[in-house]
Amino acid sequence: MMNLRELVQRYIALAGKYGTPVALSSFSLSPAETERLFSGYDEDYHISRFLHFSEVEGTRFSVDGIAATHISIDAEIETIL
Repeated sequence: MMNLRELVQRYIALAGKYGTPVALSSFSLSPAETERLFSGYDEDYHISRFLHFSEVEGTRFSVDGIAATHISIDAEIETIL
């Protein structure tokens, strides 16, 4: 399981900058791992307020019961890292 710092670092490596949507499938996790990881962070209010999930074209995952294909993260997440 990726800790939050690792997740954010991986996101920045994929996105290039905060606020850019990245396909959840880009994190190279199994579907079950992807859903478990992002659902866990989405359930935590102190973390989830910086995470923004969207559903557009691409592989769909269930994040806390909601369909999602992409994530963008706010730069302010660094305040809790």
